[in-house]
Formats: sequence, structure tokens, C-alpha cells
Amino acid sequence: MIFTDQAGFEVRMPVFPPKRIISLVPSQTELLYDIGLKESIVGQTIFCVHPEADFKAAFKIGGTKKLNLEKIRSLNPDLIIANKEENLKEDIEVLMKEFPVWISDIVSIDQSLEMILKIGEITNKEAEAKKISDDVKQSLSEIISSKTKQLKTLYLIWKDPYMAAGTHTFIDKIMTLFGLNNCLRDYLEKDCTRYPELNLDEIKKINPEVILLSSEPFPFKQKHIDELKEFLPDSNIILADGEMFSWYGSRMLYLQKYYEELKQTLPTKK
Repeated sequence: MIFTDQAGFEVRMPVFPPKRIISLVPSQTELLYDIGLKESIVGQTIFCVHPEADFKAAFKIGGTKKLNLEKIRSLNPDLIIANKEENLKEDIEVLMKEFPVWISDIVSIDQSLEMILKIGEITNKEAEAKKISDDVKQSLSEIISSKTKQLKTLYLIWKDPYMAAGTHTFIDKIMTLFGLNNCLRDYLEKDCTRYPELNLDEIKKINPEVILLSSEPFPFKQKHIDELKEFLPDSNIILADGEMFSWYGSRMLYLQKYYEELKQTLPTKK
């Protein structure tokens, strides 16, 4: 069987449906479980924490950017599922010479929905994948119908240095879905940096109404809110669930519930 992945590569699969699958992407690992492939997943990363009930016993093959290639080889997978942003290009190029590797490339919500369906196709779980895709679409439509705010928002993913989510990111699309205006859209103008570094003076200049501090990849806590409040007393600074903003796949089923909780913490638009 031959499939085309989201990076445009042909993926030749001698074994179909695949019986031994390795996932290098946390959000896509969760999707594999959710479409009924628990028994076929032979390896996953240390960051593939969902479903929680299966994480401890799962065989780990390193981190998303620190893969243990020898462990992967020892598992002799029929299929490896990777991501253009999450995994290192050099690791994927090595693995592609030895195993079928299907690569996702996701910046938009539409690409995420496409990924769900395509993974269903390459694993012979099309009906299960379509059910999740349809349910996600319904959830998204409920968010769109209820959003009311257009708050000038900065989403920080890292500290020392501060790094923010730019506009050409999946995070930006979820912000837009929630009615949050990524203030880097105007500040960066033609700068296409996906995750720009910012110092405190630059953040003051941007003057966001809302600052979202992500739980991943940097684990922001209340103490970081307190630190920023000293410099930005007029900004509403909130801890954000990074999974809700950056995990594409079946985690999106929880977006509507999360949005309802998040909007209770947002300031009233002036």
C-alpha cells in the first residue's frame, strides 16, 4: 500500500494494516489509542502522556527531539508516525531509510482534521477516525457560535528568554478560534518567526490585554504570573493549558469545555 503524508512524501507500507506502530508525537499517540489501536502501539515518547492509564506501561523510545534510534530499530515497526515540527529532521531522515514513516505537518485546524482522517486511513481505522473528526467539528462550531471577545493577547511558551507563539502556528489558530487576537500579528508585521524571542521591554511595548502562560513546553506557574505582574500591572495574566492550545488530534474534543472555563477568567472587553 502507498499513501502520501502531509509533508508530501510517498509512504510505502509492505504490511497493511500495520501491526507494530511507533508514535513520535504525543497528540497523535493519543489519537491512535482513541481510534482503537492500543494493542498495535509498540513504542511512544516519554511525552506521550495520554491516555494516562496506559502511559506507565508503554515502551518509551526517548523524547520527541531525543529519540533512541536503537530502541526504535529493535521494535521493527511496520509504521512510524512523526511530525515535521515535533521531531528532528535528521532523525526522521535516518528512520525513513529503514521504515515506513508518515509525517504530519500541521499549522491549521483544517490540517489537524485532515491528519485525523489520514491516520485513520493508513491504520485501517477510517470509521473511528471519521467519528472523532465529526465530533471535533461539532465542538468547534459550538465555540464559534459563542465567542464574543477580541482581546489583544500574547501567548508565551518559554522563559529565559521569553518566547511567544507567532502567527504561523497551530497555537495562533486556537487563539483565533477562542476570539483572542494574537498581538504579534501587528507587532511582527512581515516577520515570519514562528516562536520569536521577546524581552520585557518589547512585551511592555506590545502592551497585551491578556498574557497566556502555557503549561508546556515551559511549565509556567503562579510565581511567573507574579514576576510579570510587577512589570505589566495592567495585563490580565493567566495560566493556560498548553495541551488545549497545541495538541492537534482527539485532544481537540475537549476544546469546547476548556473554552467555557477559560472565558470565565478573561477580562471584559473595554
